[in-house]
Amino acid sequence: MREDMSTMVCMKEEQDPGEKLSQDEIISRTKQVIQGLEALKQEHHSILDGLLGSLRCLKQEHEEEVLMEEKSLMIRRSMEMLELGLSEAQVMMALSSHLSSVESEKQKLRAQVRRLCQENQWLRDELAGTQQKLQKSEQSVAQLEEEKKHLEFMNQLKKYDEDLSPSGGYEIPARLRTLHNLVIQYASQGRYEVAVPLCKQALEDLEKTSGHDHPDVATMLNILALVAATLNNLAVLYGKRGKYKEAEPLCKRALEIREKVLGKEHPDVAKQLNNLALLCQNQGKYEEVEYYYMRALEIYQSKLGPDDPNVAKTKNNLASCYLKQGKFKQAETLYKEILTRAHEREFGSVDDENKPIWMHAEEREEQSKGKQKDGSSFGEYGGWYKACKVDSPTVTTTLKNLGALYKRQGKFEAAETLEEAAMRSRKQYESGPDGGEEVSMSVEWNGDGSGSLKRSGSFSKLRASIRRSSEKLVRKLKGSSRDSEPKNPGMKRASSLGVLNVADHQTAGDLHQEQNNRLVKSRDLSASHSDLAH
Repeated sequence: MREDMSTMVCMKEEQDPGEKLSQDEIISRTKQVIQGLEALKQEHHSILDGLLGSLRCLKQEHEEEVLMEEKSLMIRRSMEMLELGLSEAQVMMALSSHLSSVESEKQKLRAQVRRLCQENQWLRDELAGTQQKLQKSEQSVAQLEEEKKHLEFMNQLKKYDEDLSPSGGYEIPARLRTLHNLVIQYASQGRYEVAVPLCKQALEDLEKTSGHDHPDVATMLNILALVAATLNNLAVLYGKRGKYKEAEPLCKRALEIREKVLGKEHPDVAKQLNNLALLCQNQGKYEEVEYYYMRALEIYQSKLGPDDPNVAKTKNNLASCYLKQGKFKQAETLYKEILTRAHEREFGSVDDENKPIWMHAEEREEQSKGKQKDGSSFGEYGGWYKACKVDSPTVTTTLKNLGALYKRQGKFEAAETLEEAAMRSRKQYESGPDGGEEVSMSVEWNGDGSGSLKRSGSFSKLRASIRRSSEKLVRKLKGSSRDSEPKNPGMKRASSLGVLNVADHQTAGDLHQEQNNRLVKSRDLSASHSDLAH
């Protein structure tokens, strides 16, 4: 036993005094100390028993008895110290066990705190999402309540339609006038998602109850066309501000409405396709751009003929799309088609003696490469720059674009020839315009080959015309007499609401024929014009 204790003492001496023991090492060494103290206690106990036995045997000898008693006292003190050391070691072991359990509980509590924090964050996210849904639901409820009031009001007006029978000729029912005012109100607020379904639903109801040829159907078609024009104009405004993504869905909805009202082959549908193509081109959607331009080109050629100015404009825009994609051969072909057609309209068919300007340009290019530049001026090629006064802006743009394409190909002499022709053509066009264009109810973008967007007409005039139309319907609804405002011959629009103005002196015998005429006019919005003030 003494050897074990000496070993423990040596280990303690060899230990670095600055070294920090871990909890497991402390527990291990404490257990070793407990074992040593237990063994030492047993040894002292056996020694004490021996001393007590010897003390009983040596009671006769007083000195030896005193000595034995002192030894036994010292051993008892040593045993008490050993017992105290054992108690302290056991306390340390219990304390270590308690600390381990406390640390384990602490880790559990930390994990629970992390889980509660995650749940708290999830609940916050759920609360925010629920609040947003609640806000949207409240807005939807408010809109639905407002629409419900409008529909209830329209339903109440149905019983008054019979009382407002026409005295001579067709009169617009009061509910259609009210519907027109509601559509104008929704359109002015930008709530097209309400205006368009409202028109379509009313149109379907009228077609089911009255037939496709009834004047009320024509009136609804005109109101729907007005919504389409407003959508298109708003798309143009977004496009001018560079908000092409916001403008594209509006333009597509206007196209859908115009196809329903006018038919898929109407020239106004082609104009809408041109607008949509320009929006897609500014977003880099070239496949859609080609599709829209090709479809618009087919409509113009089939309905207006190959010599219509819109055909050349659309070809020029399509060529610009080809250039942006690097399809220079296709673009060059379209430019040459435009110039050849313009030449044929002015000078007749092309032959060896009657060539379009691009052929002369390429001939000069070949001569310059062969060191045979003739030095002839543009005037010697005839009065070609006088051709196609109506198409002059498009022809001039085509000349510039083809000249730029020639420069890219290294044909500088040909490019110079076309630039000279473009300059003369522009001067010819600007020298004597025949007159201003008529203001259109619909706004259209005109591509100039560079991808820029232009708007024809005035949006302020459009708003004024819508306001006058709405005021007139309100006066009719209130039973006021016919408006006596002076006409404004300068402001005209397509007869999208022409059926709202019907002569009071129309006889009953001509009613059916006149109704059919109005229906035809309503489906061909760009064919005829009527004065807004009338």
